[in-house]
Amino acid sequence: MLELWEVTFSHGEFTGRSGTFFAFEGLGSIYWHMVVKLLLSAQECHHQALRDGNDPDVTKALAEAYDDIRQGLGFCKTPEAYGAFPTDPYSHSPRHRGAQQPGMTGQVKEEILTRWGELGIAVEDGQLRFAPRLLHQTEFFPSAQRFLYLDVQNREQSWELSTNSLAFTYCQLPVSYQLADAASILVERADGTRETVDGNTLGAADSVLVFARSGKISRLTVLVPRTDLRP
Repeated sequence: MLELWEVTFSHGEFTGRSGTFFAFEGLGSIYWHMVVKLLLSAQECHHQALRDGNDPDVTKALAEAYDDIRQGLGFCKTPEAYGAFPTDPYSHSPRHRGAQQPGMTGQVKEEILTRWGELGIAVEDGQLRFAPRLLHQTEFFPSAQRFLYLDVQNREQSWELSTNSLAFTYCQLPVSYQLADAASILVERADGTRETVDGNTLGAADSVLVFARSGKISRLTVLVPRTDLRP
């Protein structure tokens, strides 16, 4: 089987790149898709440290390392420093030039994963959990905002958010985070009923409704303890 694989794919000759460098590719380049893989790895180490109950100084150091890596990517840079629109993905940045080779690089995939991780979204034992630990308080709007989104029927909707909140959609379900002293989840259903869940974990039955995009839950308001967030 191994011999057949080698004959078919010449695996021993594969270096992960083309046989020759193209233009700006080379050892002097920053490879943004590799930097963001480091970002994801740092996030995973931080999450693991929390799960293992490591020393708070360790988790804090990992969070600071994560922020350092994050500051070197994309929207954290000015267009002048980045050499392109900071929100566009690029593969390489040579020392003597700006960002080069735009396209859907690995940076995009890892950035999606790390953003979910920053929002603290996880599924454990079939239950949806909201436990942000790498999210910064500065991301919460200091004033009231209107959040626009498409519901599960792809209809345009809006949600008037209170101060000290932010919002996103998960499985097309609008979710608002609000700063608070203790964790809880307000579940608002399509039939007009409301239920408050203590803690940061949605029940299994309601989680299934979210995953299935059933439309039976209209929105979630998650109260996030300030002490869980980065400054």
